[in-house]
Amino acid sequence: MKIEYEHLLPMEIEKKSFEMISEELDRQSIRLDPELEPVIKRVIHATADFEYAKTLTFSPNVLTLATQAIREGACIVTDTRMAQAGIHKNVLDKFGGRVYNFITDEDVARRAKEYGTTRSAVCMDKAAELNVPLIFAIGNAPTALIRLYELIREGRIRPKLIIGAPVGFVNVEYAKELILGSDVPFIVACGRKGGSSVAAAICNAILYRMDETRGR
Repeated sequence: MKIEYEHLLPMEIEKKSFEMISEELDRQSIRLDPELEPVIKRVIHATADFEYAKTLTFSPNVLTLATQAIREGACIVTDTRMAQAGIHKNVLDKFGGRVYNFITDEDVARRAKEYGTTRSAVCMDKAAELNVPLIFAIGNAPTALIRLYELIREGRIRPKLIIGAPVGFVNVEYAKELILGSDVPFIVACGRKGGSSVAAAICNAILYRMDETRGR
């Protein structure tokens, strides 16, 4: 089969991509919840993986709760610099929010070595010290999700939303199951798949949705 090159402008590329995603979902007879559709399609757009249409799992009213939290000034904590860089900040800025990442902080590295744990886990402890409402976007480290769950159980933190999308094999599914069993609002990419791009895409879908409805 011959594949032809299409000359498109940047905005046309994104529009065409989402049209192709919709067509493929139709071919696979996959029907999405209209409320969740923008998030699922944004993740598929970031990964070219249609399995997310079946594996992304949402707690009840999670998008409404996330939107409300951001309007009230919630900040986002990521487990990687890649996810932090991939999140579009304009909407957050309008409501006084920001994106935090502590993975390269010297005190985090020191405490991780002292406690014999990962820097990603220690980052969750540092986030718990912030006196602001928080959304967590975890796309790499299952140890971050596990530590976050422990902090919730200890009553040291109460996230407005947990995006659980670490990728890999060791403890990945276990960590996600912890969040699925919690009483905190969540969006979880079930199974082994995930990544920083997935975590960022979910954040952006929520932020773009807010930007589109702003002023209505």
